[in-house]
Amino acid sequence: MYKGVLIDWAGVLTTSMSEAIAEWIFAERIDAVRYHEVMRELIAHAYRGSEQGENGIHALERGEISGLEFERDLAARLVTLDGVPPVAEGLLARMFAGFQRVEPMYGMLREARAAGLRTCLLSNSWDNEYPRHDWEDLFDAVVISGEVGMRKPEPRIFEHALGEVDLTGPECVFIDDIEANITAARALGIVGVHHRDPDLTITELEGLFGMPLR
Repeated sequence: MYKGVLIDWAGVLTTSMSEAIAEWIFAERIDAVRYHEVMRELIAHAYRGSEQGENGIHALERGEISGLEFERDLAARLVTLDGVPPVAEGLLARMFAGFQRVEPMYGMLREARAAGLRTCLLSNSWDNEYPRHDWEDLFDAVVISGEVGMRKPEPRIFEHALGEVDLTGPECVFIDDIEANITAARALGIVGVHHRDPDLTITELEGLFGMPLR
């Protein structure tokens, strides 16, 4: 029944964002309480919907502003334990430098594609560099928000991704670590898998597709 896999990058194909952020906070002596207050408000607002207006995350993820613009705004809201803002330029790259590949998830994609399933990366970008060296072996299509001017959880980015793999919503499974994105995908008939742990996710996918994926 299912013919395709749509999959997020950060926090799914990589270790969690919280781990990477914790490393950065420690390395740059960021006031963690202030950081989490600022980001909690920004991210919650980013997923409430357009009726609440938009903020810099919406624009950054769609590629409507540069990473440097966002970095300057974010750095001005933060403070280090030394009482000064962190260096703005390169802030996002430093925040995400701790991401590590989660090899079992990459292995799952290779098995899925070898079995004939269509695979598509569907990622919201924060002007970050992606490790693309083996993507031709992993994905039939790549949809990155800043490159297409759309972002999750907007329905249109899911529709675009489905078109890229030439499948319908009910033919696809979508894997993401953010519940709002899963909810948006399910509204289009896509089966959503809320990722929390690689082993649990792969086990759920094996049940959905009826095949081994390890």
